[in-house]
Amino acid sequence: MLIPHMHKKFPSSSLIHFVLLATFFLGLDPLPAQQKPVDPGHDNLPNTSTEKATAPQETSTNHSSDENKEVPQLPGAKTILVPDEGKIPVRKNVDYEDWSKPELTAGMHTEVVPLGKTEENGMTRELFTVQWRELDPIDLWVMKPAGVKNPPVVLYLYSFPVTDERYRNMEFCRFLTQKGFAAVGFTSALTGHRFHDRPRKETFLNQLQESMGTSVHDVQMILNYLSTRGDLDMTRVGIWADGSGASIAIMASAVDARIKALDLLDPWGDWPDWLAKSSLVPEAQRADFLKLDFLASIENLEPLKLFPEVKAKQVRLQQIKEGVTVTPNVVAQKIVAAAPARTTIVRYQNRNAFLTDVASKGTGFDWIKGQLGSMILIPDGKGQDLSQVSSGNGTQSNKN
Repeated sequence: MLIPHMHKKFPSSSLIHFVLLATFFLGLDPLPAQQKPVDPGHDNLPNTSTEKATAPQETSTNHSSDENKEVPQLPGAKTILVPDEGKIPVRKNVDYEDWSKPELTAGMHTEVVPLGKTEENGMTRELFTVQWRELDPIDLWVMKPAGVKNPPVVLYLYSFPVTDERYRNMEFCRFLTQKGFAAVGFTSALTGHRFHDRPRKETFLNQLQESMGTSVHDVQMILNYLSTRGDLDMTRVGIWADGSGASIAIMASAVDARIKALDLLDPWGDWPDWLAKSSLVPEAQRADFLKLDFLASIENLEPLKLFPEVKAKQVRLQQIKEGVTVTPNVVAQKIVAAAPARTTIVRYQNRNAFLTDVASKGTGFDWIKGQLGSMILIPDGKGQDLSQVSSGNGTQSNKN
């Protein structure tokens, strides 16, 4: 077995109790118990250009502190930091996977270990450890609505440094499965429980080729696994993603036609400008990121170049015009220019406008569900959209 981590036994649904989070995603006030959960938005939105990236710390996805007594002890990998870098494990087969490009390397294989299943209030949540590369087990969450045979699927991929913690909340998982959709979630590479067995000086950003390349491969390998289950409609698959997750979704769709719809919120890209101007890049490291060898290492993982090549039939690009410094304005403009002609573009004036129009209303996933729910496949395999779904009060336009 490739799996190096031991996991705790998954509790039965009768033992699951929740402490409602004070905020789900954007620092909002706690919701009254009778309200539905707030829709996700930008977890990584900085308010000023002075926000800095922080070095990974020792973390565990298992809740055991006194302040979290009410939170269930769900399984999850524990990150262990090794003080002696000479004892850090290394990959034995470096030719197994080429993460310098978005296409999968031939011969990659999958191991899947089920960790537990909870059935509660009209939905089923499953947690698996999946693995297809050395030293990188991934927690994969699969949520399904009860009573729906072979539901369409939305993959959710949040931007670095967001983890998969939200999928431990059954209320949020139930929210994802509304309207009869399956939901799949995982954490991108070198983030949360996936940061382990490596020097602390390494980060998502200074290992950007690995972070982005392996995560693009993860999307494709997850689709491979989902296709083997037999309980999902794999002709109707979409991705909702923001930030780095949106960039990963773009690259995955450029090489994988199984992804039929993309809903993207402020993707990263145009690496020379993004690395030079993004507030997420630590100033002390910025010069290293702009060196020719670093830029050359990610030239095949450029969302700006791959965006016109996405195979998804339905594409929406959402942008927040003011107050978002992780994705600089010059990058946002270039991403719009690179978008396929069929792209629907929605712009929100600022962070508060996005919160008011989308996050607080719980409508952020309605568009992609509308596209997948209304899409039929004709014999040549192309999707045909049969409806129009409102994008709210943001300024909406078609690329063409």
